[in-house]
Parts: sequence; structure tokens; C-alpha cells
Amino acid sequence: MTAPLRVLLVAGEASGDLHGAALVEALRRRVPEVAVAGIGGPRLRAAGMRVLVDTAHVATMGLVETFGTLGRLLGAYRRLLRFLDEERPDLVVLIDYPEFNLRVARQAKRRGIPVFYFIAPQVWAWRRGRVRTIAARVDKLAVVFPFEPALYNNGRALAEFTGHPLLDVVRADRSAADTRARYRLDSRRPVLALLPGSRPKEVGYLFGAMHGAALELARQGWQPLVALAESLSPADLEAAAGGPVPWPIAHGDTYNAVAAADVAIVASGTATLETALLGCPMVIVYRMAPLTFWVARQLVDVQWIGMPNIILERTAFPELIQEAVTPAAIAAAARAVHAGRAALAGACAELRQRLGTPGAADRAAELALGLVQ
Repeated sequence: MTAPLRVLLVAGEASGDLHGAALVEALRRRVPEVAVAGIGGPRLRAAGMRVLVDTAHVATMGLVETFGTLGRLLGAYRRLLRFLDEERPDLVVLIDYPEFNLRVARQAKRRGIPVFYFIAPQVWAWRRGRVRTIAARVDKLAVVFPFEPALYNNGRALAEFTGHPLLDVVRADRSAADTRARYRLDSRRPVLALLPGSRPKEVGYLFGAMHGAALELARQGWQPLVALAESLSPADLEAAAGGPVPWPIAHGDTYNAVAAADVAIVASGTATLETALLGCPMVIVYRMAPLTFWVARQLVDVQWIGMPNIILERTAFPELIQEAVTPAAIAAAARAVHAGRAALAGACAELRQRLGTPGAADRAAELALGLVQ
């Protein structure tokens, strides 16, 4: 590039903020003068992106929950259209967040701006007909699961498997013994990590049942440890639990907390992959608004909800959904997982192997730059 590279990047969720920051850093290593603006959060801001709209402003959870954010989504969409018209970026980079991002892709293509998609929409789970839409609106996809290129390509060189970006970031930075000491946990008793999600709505749906299960297991000698996302506060936990949480809270220290645990109870989502990569056996749980769940059941075509099980193509880790998410069921599943943790360690290792090799952001940056050089 002989002039500064101008990029519009859209990361509408916390995981996109994380992976987007790694991609921006990889782009900057190749094109030091790159100027990036768009939708992002604290990590993209720290990577030097000019944040036009904060990710927290537009993050949604499900169909019913989206209704309350429609005004903010429309405002963010109009802000990006103004950016496309007024600043004419050289490249649009989209990260996951498909319902919003595919609309942005359509507007970019209408303006003749190349579109790169990092962490492609999960068409294998629902709405496979979107493959045609994506092929019409996107110039290149970097996909993070090994089975995805065959779904997208169909005779065209649209998608390339770059490996999963979590392989570069998921690691503990202290020993399990040090983490247990930090949170005053007995090294002789099992530790139960609770991961209720990264959004207040998720915590509201899940933490009450997690809290009840943890109370039962604590009476049996287990030591609960709550891994609280940076985007949340202890008040979110207290609201869901109906009072103060009686266990240590690892706020913004999730990887260390999970690496020190014997079993984790995890809200379905990116955290399930992170937990498996840290080698911790888990119970996967999820609840949502009844209407959202009903619609999802009509549209989603997968046997499992947890990404580790989808990738491994078997129920390696137990899943509890909707009405099955009860304190008694969670506690029973946690005990079963603890009893079978040796076999589950092998499942975690197999999952890591299937996700490719580190360096996804660098490979994705090369693909993205291939559209403008």
C-alpha cells in the first residue's frame, strides 16, 4: 500500500472485540499506517481503533431481547453508512454478528468496497440458504472450524480455514496452586468454576440455578468460584441469586479461575471452547426467553448447543437446556463430570487438535490484505 490503509471494522460482541483486536494488531504489523474505525469494545480501542459505536451499546442475546435494542442497532447502522459515504474506507472487515453485519456487507458492496469476513456466520447451524447471500456480499471469508470451507465454497474460492483465534489467547498466567491460594481455596477439595455468561440477561437466566447447584455441592465439600466477565459486576450476580454471593468472585480472571477448577458450569457460547482449551471438564447450560427458544427450535439444525460437542460430533460434555437447567440437574451433572474427568481430559486434547494451529489472526490478515493489494 502506498497510502494509509483505511478499514471499517464491525465487532458487535465481546468475543468479536477480542478477536478483532488481534486482527488489527496483525494488520498493523504488515501495514503500520493502517487506520481502523468502527464498532468495537475495550480491546479494539486499546489496539488503536477509533470506536464509532461501542460493542456494549449494540450487543444482543436473542430474538425477544433484541427488541429492546432495535433503536440502538438502527442508530449504529446509520452511523456506519455515514462513515462509508463520508470516509470511503478501502476495506470493510466484519466479525461474526451476522444479522447486522450482512446488512453492512450489502451496503459496502453497493459502494464497491471489498468485504472481508472473519469468523463467518454459522450457516451450518441454521439458515443454510444464507450461503448464497454471503457469496453475493462478501469477497473473502476466514473460517475458524475445519468443516466450514466445504459448506461455503461449492466450487468457488470464498472461504479458507485459518484455525481458531482462541488458540492464541486462551492460557492461564499463573499456576493452579497460586490461583487457589489467591482465592483462599483448599487444595484438597474440588473447585467448581461458575461461568454464567458475559451479558446481564444471560446471568439473569442462568445464575440462579447455578447458585442453587453450587450451594448443594458446597454442602458436599466442593468449593465454588465464580468467574465473572469483565463486562459485568457483582451486582448482576446478586440480582440473579437474590442476595450476596457467598463465594469468591474472580472478576476479569476467568482463564486462571477455570484452569484451577476441577469442573466448570458454563453458559453455552465462546466460554465453552475456552474452558475446553484450558483442559477443564464442564457442564454446558443455557436458558433464554421462551419465545426466543421456540423460534430457535424451529430454525436451528444442530444436535448439540455446545461448540465443543458440535466440533467433536458427540456428547462429550453434558448439556442442560431451558427447563432442564435446575440446581439438582446441574449438581448431578457436575458430579458425573468429576467422576469421568480423566476421559474428558482426552476430549479437551482432541478438541484443541481439531481447531488447527495458532496464528489465526496472522493468516486472516494476509487474506484481508489480499483484497486491497
